[in-house]
Amino acid sequence: MSNWNERFKDEKYLYGTEPNVFLVEMHSVLSGEVLTIAEGEGRNAVFLAERGLNVTAWDYAESGLEKVKKLAAKQGVNVETELVDLAEARWQPSRWDAIVNVFGHFPGEIRRKTLQGVKRSVKPGGYFIAEVYSPYQIPYRSGGPKDVDFLYRPEDFLEEFSDWRIVHFFMGEVTCHEGELHNGLSHVIQFMGQKPAASS
Repeated sequence: MSNWNERFKDEKYLYGTEPNVFLVEMHSVLSGEVLTIAEGEGRNAVFLAERGLNVTAWDYAESGLEKVKKLAAKQGVNVETELVDLAEARWQPSRWDAIVNVFGHFPGEIRRKTLQGVKRSVKPGGYFIAEVYSPYQIPYRSGGPKDVDFLYRPEDFLEEFSDWRIVHFFMGEVTCHEGELHNGLSHVIQFMGQKPAASS
């Protein structure tokens, strides 16, 4: 935690202030209450709030959440922030209309717990949107963790969300331009799934 807390103390937005391109492409179906996890400095949460969504941002770096608030104020929107360590997160059942994870990377056990929590906490009919690095990212040198345990495999999504409607799934190369830390040709997984509506 202290590492990210120190990194985000820099006044510069390390990942920029523009939203993730994949989120921009997919966000139009979202409505209501949206949670962004491992939100960092706020670029994606603020983008969604600008589109009229009620957004809550979770991160475990206090300095990152301060930058979320600063960016939201600059853009004239409100984003609720919560200091949350995903290793200890409490996931309320059917709480959110959508959950977003953009390049939130965690050790394997925490990743599994997080994806299970997401699945439980999205409302019936709601969505989960994620863009993350795959294990093939390591040699690309364009960003992301260098420990394979922090990287996502296709089955992380395809098995955990096998009973959801998969709206979009992609694994392959994209070019990222996100601040100083995500730049250049990258190997990612993109996922968008919709939780089945409650049976009548």
